[in-house]
Amino acid sequence: MKAAIFNKPGDIKVSDIPVPDISEEEVLIKVKACGICGTDLHIYRGGVGSAPIKPPIVLGHEFSGEVVKVGDKVDNVKVGDKVAVDPNIYCGKCEFCRTGKKELCENLRAIGINYNGGFEEYCAVPAQQVYKLPDSLDFISGAMMEPLACCIHGVDLSKIKSGDTVLVLGGGAIGLIIMQLARLSGASKVIVSEPIESRRALALKLGADLVANPVENDLKEVLEMNDIHGADVVFECVGSRVTASQAFDVVKRGGHIVLFGVAGVDDEIVLRPFDVYQKQLTISGSFINPDTNYRAVKLLESGRVNVKDLITHKYRIDDINDAFTENISERIKTMIVF
Repeated sequence: MKAAIFNKPGDIKVSDIPVPDISEEEVLIKVKACGICGTDLHIYRGGVGSAPIKPPIVLGHEFSGEVVKVGDKVDNVKVGDKVAVDPNIYCGKCEFCRTGKKELCENLRAIGINYNGGFEEYCAVPAQQVYKLPDSLDFISGAMMEPLACCIHGVDLSKIKSGDTVLVLGGGAIGLIIMQLARLSGASKVIVSEPIESRRALALKLGADLVANPVENDLKEVLEMNDIHGADVVFECVGSRVTASQAFDVVKRGGHIVLFGVAGVDDEIVLRPFDVYQKQLTISGSFINPDTNYRAVKLLESGRVNVKDLITHKYRIDDINDAFTENISERIKTMIVF
């Protein structure tokens, strides 16, 4: 079978490797679609993923497919089922797993990071990591279960209240999903700040009340001109020092900042503790997707979150290096399709 093997930063080679065997508690999935995540791009460029990575490895943790083989002890899915995969594997034994915070697991492992992932034709996965998809859902939309589940976790942490004003910094796939979830959560106004015009246009199509170009205009002034005097909740979805700092400038007193974007490990911003104290701010990080995949499947099935319009580019596995390098800034979501 074909597999895209990550050997080192900047080096992914498509090779022919054996179809993996499965244990009695695993399933074999014929991969149909696998998204390229921002984390994959970080790793490709030499950055850090959700867990330490040791090449050679097959990346890809946002994927869906068809079950073609099941282990003897598997009873939650059967051959022929359409499924998506939760890549995050928790130990269940550490302090965090045993106190309801398993996303902080001390022994976190992940498919597509520590075990071969979805950039291959067939992938062996523990049965407990798969979620059945409805027949009505196409495989490409199903592959969006994992990023949608991550966004649900971030929105849960934000504690958006009905009537809140929500500002999303960044109009990529994650920002546009969070924008939609914020509306479903009762936000009265949702604003998206994004420098790329095509992304701003899509944000409006998907329901944003206001979009802003932070390169051409001062974001705080744009908000004031539209009678918005700070945001109750700000989602930073870029992973940039600039937007992280910006979040503190535009959040309202008593507001909540959710740092969702994957920043560089050594990135720093200037933070004045007095401002946090005096504004009574809440600052949250949002990491992966604990116990939110089932809800993501239900939302995808309902059609109340539009993920199809986020898929702007599709590549075959033979062209995966192009998928990691060509016109990245012009894309929203890229899928490897089989």
